[in-house]
Amino acid sequence: MLSWVLCAILAAACAGLICREILQKRGVARVCREFGELIGEDTNRLITVSSGSAEVKILARELNKHLKELKRLRRQYISGDRELKEAVTNISHDLRTPLTAICGYLELLKPEEKSPAAERYLGYIENRAEALKNLTEEFFRYSVIMSTVEEAEPEPVDVAAVLEEAVAGLYGAFIKRGAEPKITLPEGRVMKNLNREALSRVYGNILTNALKYSDGDLEIVMDETGAASFTNIARNLGNVDVGRLFDRFFSVEAARNSTGLGLSISKTLVEKMGGRITAETEGDRLTVRVGWEE
Repeated sequence: MLSWVLCAILAAACAGLICREILQKRGVARVCREFGELIGEDTNRLITVSSGSAEVKILARELNKHLKELKRLRRQYISGDRELKEAVTNISHDLRTPLTAICGYLELLKPEEKSPAAERYLGYIENRAEALKNLTEEFFRYSVIMSTVEEAEPEPVDVAAVLEEAVAGLYGAFIKRGAEPKITLPEGRVMKNLNREALSRVYGNILTNALKYSDGDLEIVMDETGAASFTNIARNLGNVDVGRLFDRFFSVEAARNSTGLGLSISKTLVEKMGGRITAETEGDRLTVRVGWEE
């Protein structure tokens, strides 16, 4: 009789442990599911556990602590990024007026009688003023693009045709530099659901970057999936530089009047459209690749 009682007690204990383990697994699964949902939401909602073991509640409590911190850091980043864009826009506006005035006065000075030295110095001033004006415009375009990137609506786009148009638009500039682009495109159309204007800007920025830093060549290849690679010789580019090519305001050679915003904008636009952009070197050749989800 005693053995039967012990067996019943043992069976009840095993059943209790099994039930507890099942509830604990369900609780952990729910916590994980909620955490996955909340990590991508801009909300103050936290993980809730109405039932389950004490361990599951402790897990939820600890995850909520980290979730609060992540959301705080995200809001801080968004706020700081917004302030930076506004500052760039304001600075661009503030610089435009005096720069326009300087360029205007320089035009008025051109027909005046000047010594050879004054003529030379005036040329230097005009060159630097024009460079500063171009940089200011680039800052302004950057702030406008980054503030409106969320509004880019996707549509069916032939990515091969957009790339061909981008190359044609800069073809004369490449020929002038003695770097005729070699381009290989797939036969037929390559359709992707992307924003045409944003895609054109991505290709244009990559080509402009190649035009600035190429040592006299450019090879462009697009496959049937719409993935494109842009390869050129770039002897002055080190491994550290390659790792920072997509950083905002990074420029390999500041003397070339570049803000380093072109590839940063391209990276943002590509990622917003669900794609991926990378850069790598092999020997003295730099390759920038842009790919899209199947």
